[in-house]
Amino acid sequence: MRIVALVPAHNEEATVAQTVASLQDQSRPPDHIVVIADNCTDDTVRRAEQAGAEVPHTVDNTHRKAGALNQALERYQGYDLVLAMDADTVLSPHFIERALVELEDPEVGGVGAVFRAPEPSTVLELFQHLEWVRYAEQIERTGKTFVMSGTAALIRRQALQDVHDRFGRFYETASITEDSRLTLDLKLTGWKVRSPVECSVVTETQTTWRELFVQRRRWYLGALQNLTQTGWNRALLPYWGQQAALAVSVTLMALLIGMTVTAVVLGVLGLHPGWLSLSLIFAAERVATVWDEPIRRRVFAAVIVPELIYALFLQAAYLAALGQWVTKREGIWRRSECTEAIQVKRLGWQPQVSVAGD
Repeated sequence: MRIVALVPAHNEEATVAQTVASLQDQSRPPDHIVVIADNCTDDTVRRAEQAGAEVPHTVDNTHRKAGALNQALERYQGYDLVLAMDADTVLSPHFIERALVELEDPEVGGVGAVFRAPEPSTVLELFQHLEWVRYAEQIERTGKTFVMSGTAALIRRQALQDVHDRFGRFYETASITEDSRLTLDLKLTGWKVRSPVECSVVTETQTTWRELFVQRRRWYLGALQNLTQTGWNRALLPYWGQQAALAVSVTLMALLIGMTVTAVVLGVLGLHPGWLSLSLIFAAERVATVWDEPIRRRVFAAVIVPELIYALFLQAAYLAALGQWVTKREGIWRRSECTEAIQVKRLGWQPQVSVAGD
């Protein structure tokens, strides 16, 4: 089966060469690597070409990643599989080989990545690192894939064509979370998606609380918009259930905080055996789900309070997204900006040695 890798890139000079290298180093590399230069104003094009990729430019694209992929999919036909991935992501060496095993099932239309964070150097990065470790653990335990991650996904060309035939486009350019929308579209056209934990990638985390808030608000809002835009369908019932579970968790957290504050004000706060037992169970769950991490991180998880604060922060982002959804605000797509040195360090890469012409 012939595979084309499509890598949309907007000002990704810091990471694009390593992304291309991770494609070339696959145990089963793609037949063709294409970095789609989307309105780049930095050195992305030269570095991608030096790394060995073909680098076409988008034409009058105002739809970000989705628009770049749509143009490339129209241009690069004749392939059985499309590997769409971000230009700030590194594939595990056997990603494609493992994804091909899943695609032996004729009902599977796409295989998405299980994303992991680089080695954390700050508390904020540690929060995200542990969150994504638990995300991978949940996928491994349940075998369920809610979103075929846009960090990297190997997709049947026929599945993409089925989406195009039904909806008139490959990726929905109006969606601020095009990967989750494509997942819904694939399921609505009868395809299954999977994300085996062996198909892992390393992708950047957010370095500031503001960046993280904007990112998560966009994710939550995009999920809500995608569901309401596609309408009611039995295939999407688990996604509506996921939204209901989010709403319930926010409500329960608010009740817990309210009851705790009330108990403090009334002077009746104390250690109740029932609450203490629940706290111990919760702490055990926090530790068990990151058990493969170093012991210092297991101890951090056992403390509970820091990650509880992080959970409250994420719930605040959800409430902000819910407010945007209710008021029918479209939301924004904002790319985090950071220096090349920071990006390289965050993904655990070593800077390339300068060569003549650099």
